Amino acid sequence: MSNKESNYLRGFAAGALIGGLAGALTALLFAPKSGKELRQDISEKSSEIYDNASEYFENIEGTVGAVVSSTMNEGKVKAQSIVDSARRQAENILENAEKVVSDAKSKAYSLKDTVENKLENFKDATKAGAEAFKTEMKS
Repeated sequence: MSNKESNYLRGFAAGALIGGLAGALTALLFAPKSGKELRQDISEKSSEIYDNASEYFENIEGTVGAVVSSTMNEGKVKAQSIVDSARRQAENILENAEKVVSDAKSKAYSLKDTVENKLENFKDATKAGAEAFKTEMKS
């Protein structure tokens, strides 16, 4: 097998592995799931892709098998790096979302208290006005 063919196969294998992993991670990141479920799915998908790639490359014999094995190890390292990066990004997104929800709740409670105070003041003013009107009508 020529060096050119080995390089082509190596590039194809790495591209297929990384592309498959990137596609799976993208699908998982846009799925509406909790952080724990998302991390679990990412871990399962990366293992599944790695296992599928391993099975495929075990069927190749000779020099191609050695080249692919080397490429697979490189791909595994790169794939793990992508998984780790996606996991960190997902955790950051979840932390930011929790902060936004907490801030929104705080503002909602504050607004509720303000509205209740103004309503109470309005009731008191209305009551005082009615009493003043009654007093004026009696005079």
